[in-house]
Amino acid sequence: MHWYLGVLKKYAVFSGRARRAEFWYFVLFSTIISIVLAILDGFMSGSIGATPEDVPWDPMGDILTNIYNLAILIPSIAVSTRRLHDVDKSGWWQLLHFVVLIGSIVLLVWMVKSGTHGPNRFGEDPKQDGEDRRDPE
Repeated sequence: MHWYLGVLKKYAVFSGRARRAEFWYFVLFSTIISIVLAILDGFMSGSIGATPEDVPWDPMGDILTNIYNLAILIPSIAVSTRRLHDVDKSGWWQLLHFVVLIGSIVLLVWMVKSGTHGPNRFGEDPKQDGEDRRDPE
């Protein structure tokens, strides 16, 4: 959980590098929170257990999920940029998401890949010569 909070503390920090743990724990906790909020939205709108024909369209039906997703949009882009920096790629490579399917696969491979050892053009190695830092800052 400290990795997730560490990303939120660096709300719009696009410089530097992010370890795989920082990125993937942020993705994990964001997904869990989104699922919980979606379930709460379903209970509030009365759509849990109902067929699609029984539930009228409600533009405010996913309000909690939408607010949360909007709130973490910038930190998500920032931590993705820092993760790409760790593998010595520019953050602009995130635009590959717009290349249907292939772009997302390439980005997934880069996000899973181990970062470059030692300093690179984006900063110092966040692992600091293999030392396992638990402090996300």
